[in-house]
Amino acid sequence: MNVIVVGGGKTGSNLAFQLIQENHQVKVIESREDILERLKGELPPETIVAGDGSSPAILEMAGIDKADVLVAVTGEDENNLVASTLARFEFNVPRTIARVNNPKNAWLFTPEMGVDVSVNQTDILVKLIFEEMSMGDMMTLLKLRRGEYSLVEEKLPPRSKAIEIPLRELPLPKACTIAAVIRQGKVLTPRGDMIFKEDDEILAVVDNKSKQALMELFAPQG
Repeated sequence: MNVIVVGGGKTGSNLAFQLIQENHQVKVIESREDILERLKGELPPETIVAGDGSSPAILEMAGIDKADVLVAVTGEDENNLVASTLARFEFNVPRTIARVNNPKNAWLFTPEMGVDVSVNQTDILVKLIFEEMSMGDMMTLLKLRRGEYSLVEEKLPPRSKAIEIPLRELPLPKACTIAAVIRQGKVLTPRGDMIFKEDDEILAVVDNKSKQALMELFAPQG
């Protein structure tokens, strides 16, 4: 996959590094001299493009015509929005992802403006904190499908309602799938005849409406 990352700050450089590790083709566009110097020590030189990522000429220099995805993660919302709009409507890039720095600007980052996925870091952080406050011991590890689903983890407490009951007999919410069970440091594949034990770490994919029901299922008996 060919990916163009606009913005070489910590987010952009770490994203680029991980993509390169996965053997994707990556170009990072950055205009700040101090950041460019740092990038030279972190990324292969051929991946770095010096210039303004909201400039059509710089985007062309980075190979925008071959890009499958453009990710705009600069610290300026205007630059992220312009880069995404150009990528989508001027260069027909199939997928655009843009960072939102100021939550007040989130309403601008829409498909109509050329943004397929907007990443509002403040909003994500607030939601995660709220969930950790309201979901007891259940931890949200990952958001999926734009926040509609979550990968959650819970360690079964003593007297949990789910202990000693075969998985097939547990009244799991409809929009919930048990993805894995970690028992004594080993990852187990969930099957219908699996019986949960105390201290099992359960990994589940669940939609937002079903989290409370899943938490109650794993909770200790009255």
